[in-house]
Amino acid sequence: MQVAEVMTRFPATVRPGTTLHRAAELIAVSEVGQLMVVDAAGRFVGVLSEGDLVRALLPTAAEARQAGGSVTAAFEAFLARTGDRGEGPVDPLVRTDPITVGPGSHVAEAAVIMVDRGIRRLPVVEDGHLVGTVSRTDVCRAVLAHPVAVEVGDPRGNGRG
Repeated sequence: MQVAEVMTRFPATVRPGTTLHRAAELIAVSEVGQLMVVDAAGRFVGVLSEGDLVRALLPTAAEARQAGGSVTAAFEAFLARTGDRGEGPVDPLVRTDPITVGPGSHVAEAAVIMVDRGIRRLPVVEDGHLVGTVSRTDVCRAVLAHPVAVEVGDPRGNGRG
């Protein structure tokens, strides 16, 4: 089974120059952990992860202590920092060399890459253009759609005749 058969064809995307605030909104609305970054011509540029975005906006431990040290004070520092930095571009946070797969790649290949590298979603790129993404969930759906017949032996160890 090929990646093209299970991939998400219209993933959440942003363009270079998108503000951090707008990217955070898109991640929140789309409920994905990554935004695919594409240029105006649809060419794949890279990936922006929610983790990188949050780390860029979160106050440091020193900033949280300076704000008062409480969870509430840290959250207020987070809001202030978000306002200060939220209008900056996503560009410095974009990973421009992520692992990708093609639409003709086998789903098993994508699954192995995701497990080995601890990746939840891979960009699917063809001729330099983003054509979709494949996630761990997509792989699970593929497995469920094509179950492998397995003969189950007698639980007492007697096997089937």
